Amino acid sequence: MSLKIRLARGGAKKRPFYSIVVADSRNPRDGRFIEKIGTYNPLLGRDDEKRVQYDDERAKYWLSKGAQPSDRVARFFSVNGLVKWEHGNNPNKGKPGQKAQERAAEKAEKEAAANAPAEAPAEEAPAEEAAE
Repeated sequence: MSLKIRLARGGAKKRPFYSIVVADSRNPRDGRFIEKIGTYNPLLGRDDEKRVQYDDERAKYWLSKGAQPSDRVARFFSVNGLVKWEHGNNPNKGKPGQKAQERAAEKAEKEAAANAPAEAPAEEAPAEEAAE
């Protein structure tokens, strides 16, 4: 059984409130969980101590049992040194997709073709003057 420490969403529409739970990774996000170990309220200010609250002892216990924290939960745990969290780096994320790259290449070809005839007669004119 693969355990995850992740967020389970609660609260009303446009008023999110999350529980930090230990769950089987196969269960849905807001589905069945094993234990609730804390809460996260994103509506509170970043400096508010009640924004993220969790039981350190239970978090350590589940981490020792092999539970993997989600990226957001790992970020919370890294503040107290429970896990080491590093900012992810995905340089390909900002690149356009294959279809967008193809459209950009077609557009560049059309612009090059539109500019090429305008430049070609300008080059031929001096050659005619040189021949006379």
